Amino acid sequence: MIDPKFQAHIEMLENAVPITQKMGIRIVEMSDRHVKVLLPFAPNINHIGTIYAGSLFTAGEYVGGPIYVASFDYSRFYPIVKAINIQFRRPATTDVTVEATLSEAEVNAIQAEAEAKGKADWKMDLEIKDQAGTVCSLIQGVWQLRVISEGGIKK
Repeated sequence: MIDPKFQAHIEMLENAVPITQKMGIRIVEMSDRHVKVLLPFAPNINHIGTIYAGSLFTAGEYVGGPIYVASFDYSRFYPIVKAINIQFRRPATTDVTVEATLSEAEVNAIQAEAEAKGKADWKMDLEIKDQAGTVCSLIQGVWQLRVISEGGIKK
């Protein structure tokens, strides 16, 4: 389900990075502090008929953008990715999805730290699952929220 208040953001997010558009990555759920991203099997097929490892990595990294929009005050902060680790558990032979959810308390704490220090890290442990619900890959990531300084200049 897409919360209508995020509908205008979806097109921007899905078209922000041209390679993710070519990969067919789509946001299929977006509500307050929750997103679900779909990576289609085609065109992301590798030489052995499974989803290409780089595409799985990209889907796991990409979810940081939509969760940022669904969670944080984007008029005051912007995100960057600091670190991503992926573990490949099973070959993916169908479309896959990755979901991210942050609690209201987590969001408030991250924003408060960013206000106080100019930036704040947040970690997410994510699962990339195939259409049967099998975990194909595990993502451990660190993203950072940074304050937009006066005049809109990013620090």
